[in-house]
Amino acid sequence: MLNVETVFCLEDNYSYIIYDEISNTVGVVDPSEFKPVDDLISKKYNKLDYVLNTHHHLDHTGGNHDLKKKYDCQIIASEIDKNKIDEIDVFLNDESIFKFGNSKFKIIHAPGHTKGHILFYFEDEKIIFTGDTLFSLGCGRLFEGSYAEMYSSLSKIKSLPKDTKIYCGHEYTKSNYKFCLAHDSTNEMLSKKLDWIDNRLCKKLPTIPITLEEELSTNIFLRCDNIAIKKQLQMTEASDELVFEKLRLLKDDF
Repeated sequence: MLNVETVFCLEDNYSYIIYDEISNTVGVVDPSEFKPVDDLISKKYNKLDYVLNTHHHLDHTGGNHDLKKKYDCQIIASEIDKNKIDEIDVFLNDESIFKFGNSKFKIIHAPGHTKGHILFYFEDEKIIFTGDTLFSLGCGRLFEGSYAEMYSSLSKIKSLPKDTKIYCGHEYTKSNYKFCLAHDSTNEMLSKKLDWIDNRLCKKLPTIPITLEEELSTNIFLRCDNIAIKKQLQMTEASDELVFEKLRLLKDDF
């Protein structure tokens, strides 16, 4: 069984401690900073076997060096990021399978936010760590990749089982909600989410994980084929990919 614990880091980042109970294997996904991650590890596990980095940005790798120094753990990242993330021990590529104790994950290459961005997909547990590719009700900015690449990356996620749990890199749900509602105003399921989001945030609880099924019904970036959204954007004849590009540009200025 794979346990996942959320660690609040920086202003709005999430890191995740993952623990395979049977093998006593401990990992952390995207350690933004050392102290909050180390506090939980030293309190509950007193060991760390792996650091998993979705991409090279400092707010996802900031704790790497000190965690490796203290725990002598291995850093896992995309081979594309070999010159952008220091001290990588394991380079993985698209479709690579890595054994994590009694669990295993598959790498999904998801360029767009960065060229080397990868997702960690635990197929048996139906858990995916999406970094800055997919957020609840949103998607990442394009810093290194193209709109076509990001659209393709999101399409890969859309093809997964609907009960897959999504763990993303930031708490952006409230602001993403406002954007989605502005351009998908007739979506009843989306409209009903605000009270739940506010309730979670008021209690200082994460709005993550969220299921893919719910995201497919409410996340506008996964709904570019929806005719109501296309009508609202005055893009009824446009391709789904062009609708995505328009939405991403609108979100950049939102």
